[in-house]
Parts: sequence; structure tokens; C-alpha cells
Amino acid sequence: MNVSHPAQADPLARRLAELRGPTPQRSLDARALAALAANPGCRRRAVLDAAGVDKAAVAQQLGRPAPFGQSPFAIARGNVFEARLKDDGYAALLGPLRRLLGLPPEGGTPPTVPDLLPRATPAVRAERTREVLAAAAADLDGWTLLDHPMLRLTVAGSLAYLEPDAVVVHGGRCTVVEIKSFPVLDGVADPAKVGAAARQAAVYVLALQETAALLAGRSAAAGPYQVDEFPGSPALTVLLVCPQDFSNRPTAAAVDVRRELATTRRQLARLTRIDQLLGALPAGTTFDLAPDSTGAPARPAEELAAAVAAVPAAYSPDCLSACELGFHCRAQARCADAVEQLGRGVRGELGSIRTVGEALAAAEGTGSPVPVPIPVPAPASRERDGGADPGGLTDPGSDADEAAARLAYAAALRAEALGRPVR
Repeated sequence: MNVSHPAQADPLARRLAELRGPTPQRSLDARALAALAANPGCRRRAVLDAAGVDKAAVAQQLGRPAPFGQSPFAIARGNVFEARLKDDGYAALLGPLRRLLGLPPEGGTPPTVPDLLPRATPAVRAERTREVLAAAAADLDGWTLLDHPMLRLTVAGSLAYLEPDAVVVHGGRCTVVEIKSFPVLDGVADPAKVGAAARQAAVYVLALQETAALLAGRSAAAGPYQVDEFPGSPALTVLLVCPQDFSNRPTAAAVDVRRELATTRRQLARLTRIDQLLGALPAGTTFDLAPDSTGAPARPAEELAAAVAAVPAAYSPDCLSACELGFHCRAQARCADAVEQLGRGVRGELGSIRTVGEALAAAEGTGSPVPVPIPVPAPASRERDGGADPGGLTDPGSDADEAAARLAYAAALRAEALGRPVR
């Protein structure tokens, strides 16, 4: 499920390599792309991910490592479970596939499992996957199991490579198979983990839509709920395969990812192109973490912090569970007294009030925001009436005044409920 970037051949790729330095390129997974899609306004994550920078190592060097990640036990359990599914010619996996996809019963036509060149480079593997997918989609009677295919996906103008667990092609269409190691207990799985798996699978579906459209020489459907009729187009329902109870016996369920696909498509479309983000960086910016003779990064933490600060972040408390730099960005938000530390909902309600101190002052009635006139186009109705906006100006403090009024009213209600005098 890794994402790799193409060879460093074009100027953009070379610039990203300069940002990363001589350290190995960090591959991403669909979980990271889903997190990026959930916060498309974060330029910091977009740049670091595009450059393949190890964000966990950056956070460690900055002194605020992220205390989360998949445990070695979970990784080992996942590897054992996936190996169990592939034993005896995928016997354990084929049962759920036959039951949920209507594939030929046991003893019927066996699946075709082509060689997808797992030891080749990502570009070669992606080209091989395209060839196999085109041939499998043309065979309407047979069915093909693609084990860890390699897919291309364009993200913010940069090409990336994705590797789903499996894809089944049958009847001219394909279905993503997502294998997870979390158990299904008494027919119920952890909703949060199922939701995360659905978001990851939606990224694979999006990549398959792009691949199928490319093979057909057409453009993928713009609407998230439209099903392309191209050969090899993916279904909008994926198969989630998990261990049943605490055994290694698999159970599977169909998961509708139309909502996740719509969200991912919309959010990825909002990402600023990487070349534009790079153009705004100061000259000489780099996130080089090359080690010294002891194996530790040779670069001073202060210098690295300055490089990271050169890329704007869009912090929210959700980042703490989705991004390795979440704790560093939270510390920055706290030092700046920014309202972003309170969450996106609060940030939206406060309008142009940017700090917690300003919000508290507004609630107490002691704030004095100074509006700065900003030119805006005059309304069409005003032009028809022969009038004009005096000076063509509007007062951006109006939303601050409105937010301050709401804060003051809430403070008065709280004081009244506590039996305190209202200021």
C-alpha cells in the first residue's frame, strides 16, 4: 500500500529532491493521502509529502515526536493474516470473493493471477498493471486476481504510485480488496477503523478510475456518484477482508465508499499545485536530515525549525491523530495564541478574530478590533440605481463585531447561570 514518486527526471522532481536532501525518499500510503485530503489547506504537509520527507524524523529532531503509529505487533499480525490468505493458491481469500462477488464456485474456473513484476521499479510495475488490467477487462468470461498491483494517481500536479492489497477483475469491471488485521467480533468491527479503511480504499478507487479512463482515452466521470462505463472501471463498493473474531479465519463485507470517494475527490482537487507552493518558498529552503558519524541528524534543530516554519500549516486538533508533525504545529499555534488550536468549528465561528486573547477580550467587552477597509466590487443593483459604495470599501471588522457580540452574549448567559454579576 505504499506510494512512491517517479524518477527524478523533471525540474519539479529535482526541486523536491533538493528539499529532501540525500536522505532516502519516504514512501507514503493511502492513509497519508486520505489525511492530506482531509486537510487540503495545509501547505506544510503537502510540500513535505510531495518531497518524500520523513515527517516522523523531522518531528523527532524538532523535539516533538508523534506518539502514535502502527505497533510492531499489529504489523506482524497483518503480515501473518495476509500470508494466510495467500496460502494454497489464495484458497482462504477466494471463499469470500466467491460469496460476495458472484464468482465461479469452487471447482469452477480458477482465477488468473498474473505476474505483476513485484521487484521492478514503480514505473515499470504501473505499466505492467495497466497492460494486465486492459487484458483482464477485455475478458468478460474469466476473472483475474491482481495481487498488489501498482496504480498511478495525480495529486496536486505531481504523479504518485499506489499499491492496493488486491484488485479483482470480472465481467469487465474491477473491485478493490482491502485487507486489514483488525478483528470482526460477533459480526461487528470498530467503526473508526472501518471508516479509515474506507477512506484508504477510496483513494485506490480514484486511482483505478484514472487508470481506466486513461486506457479508454477518455476523462473520468466528474461526479463522485457516477459509475464510468469504461472497461476496467472500478465498482464504488470495495471488499473489506478482516480476521473473524481472534482467529486467522477471514470474513469479508462489502463497503460502499461513494461518500469517501466524493470527499477525497473534492479535497484533492482543492490542493494547491506543488509547483506553486515551491515557488513561494524562500531560496535555499531544505529539510535535509542527513546523519552525522553517530547516525543522528547533523542539522541543528533551530535551523530545521526555521525551514519548517517557512511553509504555512493549517493546524487543527484532528492533526494530532493523523500527522506526525501535529504536536509541533500545535505548539506553534499555542505560542501564537492562535484560535486554530480550538478546532475548525470555533475558528470558523470567530471570523476575523485570530487569537484566543482577542476572543476572551471580546467576550468580556474589552476588545477593540480596528477594522481595515478593503476594496470590494460594488453590487450590480447599486450600479443600476446609479449609486456607489462610498470609496468602494467594506468593513472587515463587521464579522469580528458579530463574533464579539456572540461571545459577549454567551458570557452574559454563563454569568447569569452561575449567579454572577453581568459586566
